Amino acid sequence: MTHKLLLSVTDPHANNAGPKARTDIEHFLADECEICQLPFDYESKLKKLKYKYWDIPRLFKQRKVDEIYFQYPVYSTVLMDALVASIKQNTTAKLIFIIHDIESLRLFKEQVGYAQKEVEWLNQADGLVVHSQAMQDYLRNQGVTTPMEILGLFDYLNPQPLQDPQPYRRSLCFAGNLMKSQFLSQVDFGEKLPLQVYGPNPLDDLSADVSYEGVYTPEELPQHLTANFGLVWDGSRTDTCDGDFGEYMQYNCPHKVSLYISSGLPVVVWEKAAVAKYLVENGLGIAVASLDKLPGRLAQFSLEDYEAMKKRVAQVAVGLRNGQQIKSALERLQTRLK
Repeated sequence: MTHKLLLSVTDPHANNAGPKARTDIEHFLADECEICQLPFDYESKLKKLKYKYWDIPRLFKQRKVDEIYFQYPVYSTVLMDALVASIKQNTTAKLIFIIHDIESLRLFKEQVGYAQKEVEWLNQADGLVVHSQAMQDYLRNQGVTTPMEILGLFDYLNPQPLQDPQPYRRSLCFAGNLMKSQFLSQVDFGEKLPLQVYGPNPLDDLSADVSYEGVYTPEELPQHLTANFGLVWDGSRTDTCDGDFGEYMQYNCPHKVSLYISSGLPVVVWEKAAVAKYLVENGLGIAVASLDKLPGRLAQFSLEDYEAMKKRVAQVAVGLRNGQQIKSALERLQTRLK
């Protein structure tokens, strides 16, 4: 029987069990994988040396494993180099990276040499699960030659029932870290599209059209989402998504898309976002170039249109709640690597 190991690096200083996207993958793959969490202290140089020369080599020397799924990235070149080297030296396992973020497109865009380092790490894997076709194309253009499969959407462990039927008011909700959502101070929907926002660090100058609804845990939040659509937007402007995080939407699949769909909400998204094509082709959402055009667009979206879309969303939600996306992507990749 194939022995599979799912490896996640955790921060011992974090106040929670870890980012939800990673802990959800651990949950969905627990039946077929040994789950291995490696606590890593990013703050201690001495502990980094201990990890590099003692903990990490021992992690694989005594373990027979056929496949290793690694949740990428981790934010230490020392740790990444040591992990990849140890896996290659001490095992014959196939190494598959489950990509959460490509940081040469986001946090480390300006860091000289980081993109090439990232290419080196990804090329040492046997397979990659990437978010989108755009992310795959970017990595190919950077020189990544490793076989890739596209995830499409993140799965989402959602303990709440699907959203109860709501009056169709063309209402919107937005969930996230509001500090980096400066566009919320520019929104001008009037009474046409009520917008409820959830999350920490609300702006002092939220638009009068925006209603702040507080902060909830990822497990609690879905039961408070009573709007008709979930909004996926980023940056400081309403006419486009800008800044590092806004531009990154052209490559990634935001986790909040999965929050909304697993809760039963259709999605409104920037038309240049990588996930827009998937949502529109599968009838799960609406893509717009600018939020300024959204009232007019939704004015043409009838109750019948909405109910048909909501029905399709509910069907997809079942798969997201069961880990169907990551399981399918890994199965496709395993078939290619045999």
